[in-house]
Amino acid sequence: MILVDTCVWSEALRKKKNVNREAVEKLTNMIRENQVAMIGPIRQEILSGVTNKKVFLDLQEKLRFFPDIVFTENNYELAAEYFNLCRRKGVQGSNTDFLICSISICHDLPIFTFDKDFLNFKKIFKLKLYS
Repeated sequence: MILVDTCVWSEALRKKKNVNREAVEKLTNMIRENQVAMIGPIRQEILSGVTNKKVFLDLQEKLRFFPDIVFTENNYELAAEYFNLCRRKGVQGSNTDFLICSISICHDLPIFTFDKDFLNFKKIFKLKLYS
């Protein structure tokens, strides 16, 4: 399983054709092979900003194919530890990014992302990125 970050989903769902075709192809193959892991915060980010109700409901229904990995208090606590560790080293990140890292590490899932912040996180704690 691979945890696919919002930026990759956005690239695949973009209406404009100026997309990263290689990434979209990789995501398509992961979906076909049932290799996509999902978490609630990524689902929320994907659906946020979809103003057309019909498009929102259609996307919501399609995303339900990917059940969420369940979070525990340990995931939130570990995310907070990562946030604090990175902050001490001068590296910024969002709460969602650190939740993604926490789930990735706890479930041994590589992260498929273009977000360069994850390269910085990888320098500070053990993190697998999908390439």
